[in-house]
Amino acid sequence: MEIVEIVIRNTPLMTQSPFDQKIRALAFQWLADQIDLHGDVLPRDLLAEGFHLDHVRVPLLGPQGIWKPKAINQIPLSITTAPDGPYDDSFSSDGLLLYRYRGTDPHHRDNVGLRSAMQHQIPLIYFHGIVKGRYLAIWPVFIVGDDPNALTFTVAADDARAIYPQPAQDQQTFSVAEDASESRRVYITSTVRTRLHQRSFREKVIRAYQQQCSLCRLKHPELLDAAHIIPDSDPGGLPIVSNGIALCKLHHAAFDRHILGIRPDYIIEIRSDILHETDGPMLQHGIKELHAQQIVIPRDKQSRPDPLLLKKRYDRFQKAG
Repeated sequence: MEIVEIVIRNTPLMTQSPFDQKIRALAFQWLADQIDLHGDVLPRDLLAEGFHLDHVRVPLLGPQGIWKPKAINQIPLSITTAPDGPYDDSFSSDGLLLYRYRGTDPHHRDNVGLRSAMQHQIPLIYFHGIVKGRYLAIWPVFIVGDDPNALTFTVAADDARAIYPQPAQDQQTFSVAEDASESRRVYITSTVRTRLHQRSFREKVIRAYQQQCSLCRLKHPELLDAAHIIPDSDPGGLPIVSNGIALCKLHHAAFDRHILGIRPDYIIEIRSDILHETDGPMLQHGIKELHAQQIVIPRDKQSRPDPLLLKKRYDRFQKAG
């Protein structure tokens, strides 16, 4: 990875040593590389292992939500919301993330570190726990507000292009855009909120079905989707596991286009014209032979498809046929 320096508002960060600056920039690039390899929901073990710089290991998160690796002197590298964690992190009415202090002391060193990040507008990483051991990484994020009475920081996400490369004599330098407008950050943070809901739904549904398609049992997660029974664009299309089914991409498309339907008793039906169609082996073995078979359902009864939702979707399938 290429070493870079971070510069804020065209002024070098005097609160960070050159080594700290390298770590922060390399952390961003390392995350981008891992997402290219693994997708945007990353395992905690990978993030806790991190990367090495000059024989120094740099974990990207740790046991505390506000995380500063030992290699960094003062300002945290990341903040984390754990799934079912002790802190009630949420979003404000204007769409920004509200991140709780560590403890109740505004002067705790972790809270002081985030306050310093706010004062100098230093970019951080935000890890949101989707399910146990799996985190969505968002960066850059900035601390944009501090409410000691509520023991809460306000956090805004920004476009990665807001930290853009500038030419330098002997190294690449990053700068934060001068026009870091509030409206842009509110919009980008709102898209982050949508991503959190989408990824949370996907991870929980895929996990409930033990990482396999409920129709064909394909077990390659990169080829699996969390299909909504009632589409999320509909009023009843809630992002809850009982409104989802794990499907491979082929069967997800077939389900969405009413080529196949699923009855409330979990039996698969193939549209009649498809059953009478003659084509290659994929149609025969991948679609037609599923007719009258039962889908795989989760062991946990609360995670199984809601029969009432299946009935509504099945009615649409019958009308489409």
